[in-house]
Amino acid sequence: MRTLPGLVVFALSAVLASGLLRAASEDPPPWAYGFVSAGGAAAAPAPPAAPAPPAVPPAPDPTPRHVPGSTAAFPLTEIRDAFGPADWFPGDHPRMPEIVAHGRRPDVRACSLCHYPNGKGRPENAGVSGLPVAYFVQTMADFKTGLRKSADARKANTNVMITIAKGMTDEEVKAAAEYFAAMPWTSWIKVIETSTVPKTRIAGGMFLKLEGSDNEPIGDRIIEMPEDTERTEVLRDPRSGFIAYVPVGSLKKGEVLVTSGGGKTTACGVCHGADLKGLGPVPGIAGRSPSYMVRQLYDMQHATRVGVWAELMKSVVANLGNDDMLAIAAYSASRVP
Repeated sequence: MRTLPGLVVFALSAVLASGLLRAASEDPPPWAYGFVSAGGAAAAPAPPAAPAPPAVPPAPDPTPRHVPGSTAAFPLTEIRDAFGPADWFPGDHPRMPEIVAHGRRPDVRACSLCHYPNGKGRPENAGVSGLPVAYFVQTMADFKTGLRKSADARKANTNVMITIAKGMTDEEVKAAAEYFAAMPWTSWIKVIETSTVPKTRIAGGMFLKLEGSDNEPIGDRIIEMPEDTERTEVLRDPRSGFIAYVPVGSLKKGEVLVTSGGGKTTACGVCHGADLKGLGPVPGIAGRSPSYMVRQLYDMQHATRVGVWAELMKSVVANLGNDDMLAIAAYSASRVP
């Protein structure tokens, strides 16, 4: 016959086990990976139609473009140059190492193309400024050795990052790590609780507001979009930030999980610091992209991201459902870095 303490332990174990099973069975939240619907056979694209005759590509647009606050002017070809993208504000950052500014052909694109010269990045990739050097170096090693992939196989830029990591030398990785670590992470994302969000389209894994004023229910999603679509999507302006719309109530729920664990996880401050700004080689999570954070929590839970840092997170993420990850990401993104 079980004693009362034994029954309590048994019941608690059953609750934790059911949470673990629920978490393990949930699909990747498509919004965090830059998609509208879940992957799988049901979402597979239709077979391609017969190829059309090759079209003559339009001539590059030579029109010089401008962004507020910069005296520079660049055509779109330079703004989007994978091996030398436009630097609108060279005074905002230290002198870029060659690998950051230009990359190295054929496979190593310039870090500044996707992550910007100031390391701020965008929701479809990562903000890398302010990351500890050791953490950055280990992350690149994990990409290189196959320890870090995406739980949603449709996320193509993860494979691009793997290719880049494999092409970089140890010296290049170290130079990039030290460059980005020298710039502290600062506020970049405005978090807003809401029940409705502007209707959007997706381009390159990023939600972009449609023209007009139509809204739709937010549901169980975080919709992270540029404050100014043109300045971000077209001009790649590294001073134009983002808005993260989160469901009503998610900040309060997230605060409980982040600060105390809420009976499901470990308080984030134990490793990331009481202010969530990082502790030694452990990165800060305050004020960073909630879309990115949910991807990492899910990837670590489902073992598509493994390695040194993921191993330390294994017990932390084990019992989290997608709704818990959303709340944690929403709250941490709302904190001042």
